[in-house]
Amino acid sequence: MTKSTEQTFDALAKTYEKDVDQMSPYNADYERPAMMELIPDVLEGKTILDAGCSAGWYTEALTKRGASVTGIDLSPQMIQKAEKRLNGRARLLSHDLSEPLPFQDNEFDLIVSSLTLHYLEDWQPIFEEFNRVLKQGGTLLFSTHHPFMDFVNFKCDNYFEKKQLTDSWDKPNINIDVQFYRRPMQEIINETSCFFTIEQMIEPQPKDSMRNKKPDGYQYLMTHPHFLILKAKKG
Repeated sequence: MTKSTEQTFDALAKTYEKDVDQMSPYNADYERPAMMELIPDVLEGKTILDAGCSAGWYTEALTKRGASVTGIDLSPQMIQKAEKRLNGRARLLSHDLSEPLPFQDNEFDLIVSSLTLHYLEDWQPIFEEFNRVLKQGGTLLFSTHHPFMDFVNFKCDNYFEKKQLTDSWDKPNINIDVQFYRRPMQEIINETSCFFTIEQMIEPQPKDSMRNKKPDGYQYLMTHPHFLILKAKKG
């Protein structure tokens, strides 16, 4: 990832700490429930890597299910917020996912990466590293932008082109431009299947709890794919 990405999420760390848990229905009522439904309720004895942990929501949720969790994030400020949240109940460190992971081979039973990979231009190196540190039979579960959503909302000319885009986020106490990469569905599938066996592809829809919080967003998400979730196995 780039230095500008690190700076962007350093600036967003306070917002993620204070407002993302419940005040962001796209997280609380859409992406997170769909991801958590794919993870066992009981994780005692399991080792998990939260790749792109931000302020630690997934790290905490997985720890509460009994797992031993390691959270990594590019942003030192996000890691500080996660450390405050977890209070020593997880291993947390700042690390750039575009660099080799500082872990042993076959260290984790599960890798969870929530809405992070679209900030990386090249997926091959990180998938190779995910494969290395994941145990045989282990699971990779990640969410990312849906290519249809980005193609339509950003009025792209060529669906098949991988392209860096800029989105303007209006968050509590901050307005900020965030850069990410959109890529076609076939690239998402093919890059993943080079290293893993894909078990499920989910185009989630929102929970009913979003209907009252954000009715326009609820109706939109019921008819338009916004995020994409892949569950895959090593071996």
